[in-house]
Amino acid sequence: MTALPPPKPIPEAAPVDFARFHEHIRPARQPVVMRGLAADWPGVAAAREGGHAIAEYLLGFGPTRNVSGIMLPAEAEGRFFYNAELTGLNFTTHEGRLSAFFGELLKLADDPHPKGMAVQSEKIPELLPGFVEANQMPLLNGVVPRIWIGNRIRVAPHYDLMENIGVCLAGRRRFTVFPPEQLANMYPGPFELTPAGTPVSMVDPLAPDLERYPRYTEAWSHAMQATLEPGDALYLPYAWWHGVDALEPVSILVNYWWNGAPEANGSGYDALLHAMLAYRHLPEDQRAVWRRMFEHYIFGETDPAAHLPPHAKGIMGAPSPRLFGQMREMLRRIVR
Repeated sequence: MTALPPPKPIPEAAPVDFARFHEHIRPARQPVVMRGLAADWPGVAAAREGGHAIAEYLLGFGPTRNVSGIMLPAEAEGRFFYNAELTGLNFTTHEGRLSAFFGELLKLADDPHPKGMAVQSEKIPELLPGFVEANQMPLLNGVVPRIWIGNRIRVAPHYDLMENIGVCLAGRRRFTVFPPEQLANMYPGPFELTPAGTPVSMVDPLAPDLERYPRYTEAWSHAMQATLEPGDALYLPYAWWHGVDALEPVSILVNYWWNGAPEANGSGYDALLHAMLAYRHLPEDQRAVWRRMFEHYIFGETDPAAHLPPHAKGIMGAPSPRLFGQMREMLRRIVR
């Protein structure tokens, strides 16, 4: 295992309003730390008073249902990942009341080697009615926020097929990010088994095994890093890799995922799996044909149906609910 030099810092911007975010930050397609974006949230004020105060603040909204939590043995040192044999995950899932979760979390706060605990990706309006109205996101409209609660846990670098704003509500969180172009150098894990929904990097950023994963050095040369304090936010563009380390015994993040694709658009991730089935094991000459086909119809910069009259473009026409419905009907007829 080899130590690597510190990564470059993630660029910062402040103050950021709706216009600056949508006209300058998003079009640049680069991560940006927005210091103090949520500094005036009542939740941030409560978090600054300590773990008990933020727990009391959140429970004051009257959680409407149980939550799903994950637990990690202390010997894993907070790293949610695979088991040693890569046959399963190294944590277990439990369900219970949010108040009970907070009780256990606060009980472990002074333990130097606690077990890992996390509640992840709970939709806030469903769980904590009233929180969104009291703690408003000034940069987005109509995006449902989610809450992530835990102690000193480590999430392996992974990517989301969404744009993302993460707001540090309590504690501190360190983000280490990599551009999508570093996919091969991140050494993604299996599709079938993953702790994050999409494949995660097999490399531990705190202890990279460069003999086993030599190309990770190249990925690290493109890495950037920042630590968020309560009230700070991070914008992550679509599909950027990010590893997240929670640095305090009570750590809470509120995040906003959204996707600019048309609402009826199909899942690119599902299409990738189907493409692996259809093309990955073809002879190379046939793979080359399909590579050209995708470049022409999907990824090319020119309109593949420009030579056709509008009524004849069919599924190559402009996106609309009718067009997506037509595509889905074609797929229903041919999938087997």
